[in-house]
Amino acid sequence: MELNRANRQVCDLDIRILKTMMPFLFFETANVTTVGLQSDSVYAMAKGARKIAFPNPITGTMSVECQVRGFKFFSLYSDGVIDSSATFAKHETIKATEAGKITLTPGDGNSIADGSVFVFPAGDYGDEDKSIAGTFATNVFTATTASDIAVNDEYEVGYLIVKAGVKKISFTNKKLPKDYFITMSTLDKDEDGMYAPFIITAYKASIQRNWEMTFSSEGDPATVTATFDLLEDKAGNILDMVEDSEVVEG
Repeated sequence: MELNRANRQVCDLDIRILKTMMPFLFFETANVTTVGLQSDSVYAMAKGARKIAFPNPITGTMSVECQVRGFKFFSLYSDGVIDSSATFAKHETIKATEAGKITLTPGDGNSIADGSVFVFPAGDYGDEDKSIAGTFATNVFTATTASDIAVNDEYEVGYLIVKAGVKKISFTNKKLPKDYFITMSTLDKDEDGMYAPFIITAYKASIQRNWEMTFSSEGDPATVTATFDLLEDKAGNILDMVEDSEVVEG
């Protein structure tokens, strides 16, 4: 006799690049995983009543909601590539050690973007009228009027740093996501208290490129949800659901 089973355990995801079946990401920190299929129908009518149904092709989605994730997770929304250098804004308060000059230290392998350095007296950051005129070369800002920068006074400096040794994911209209082969696996519990694998396979999953993160100092940690559209592969496969008879530890 078949045992009834129930589930109260989130799925782990094995995500592979569809074209090569190369493993891309094994994801086991989701809070919620969801899968669903839909197919409506059109009907032949007779005297205003539905007589014959014609089902439309299956559509479906698979989603993963998480708060704990690695940086690579976000590359699913792009082309899967993580770069090792990036340009971003920095703000520093620096004490002058030489009259008329401010020295910046971007660090080994890093540089400062041309034309991006702006210096202000401390407390006047962003006030265009208080910006100190000068030139920048070889990591040193030299004031046009030397008396504008006094030794031991503090100055706020804004600039763009080109930094190496970081991880960067770029989102552009030219960087298109890959299609993925995804296996979702969880454990069902039967009426005898035993656990067995329950597996769902999506043969061709294409991520929806809409996402958002909210950063707040109150409430729950930031949550991200990735949603994939389920497509038909070359062989006509869309989704498999597998119940394994193997008994495992819960």
